[in-house]
Amino acid sequence: MRELPRKLSVEELGELFEGRTRLVERLAEFDDPLGRAEDVLVTLCHEDKVEALAAHPVIGQQAGLSTRSAAEQGADADPEVLEELARLNAEYEQRFGFRFVVFVNGRPKAEVLELLRKRIERTRDEELDTACRELVAIARDRWTRT
Repeated sequence: MRELPRKLSVEELGELFEGRTRLVERLAEFDDPLGRAEDVLVTLCHEDKVEALAAHPVIGQQAGLSTRSAAEQGADADPEVLEELARLNAEYEQRFGFRFVVFVNGRPKAEVLELLRKRIERTRDEELDTACRELVAIARDRWTRT
């Protein structure tokens, strides 16, 4: 297991966060960017948070995934679960205006679906905070696994 870094480039952070966003560019300015990520997130405007969330693939997406995302999301592909995930992902984005992001951590898609059902009932502010924390958890996990 790798320890959290003292300094990472924009390119390295872009791999952990699924793309070069304003969040990634800001984090590259700091020593220990993954340790500071939650603090940096609270300073970002709404649009920059949404941009960072949009860089991640949709849960249940089957094509166009990075190698890391494909491994994290797993291969369980029950068509009914995937169909419900697609429907609720769309409902979630319509309701909140940003992508549903969750630290999957190898959980089956059916379990993630239940979590999505619960989170869609929350307030927009609660959900934006949660999604951003999940984004950071994913990046930290990716760093320690590589």
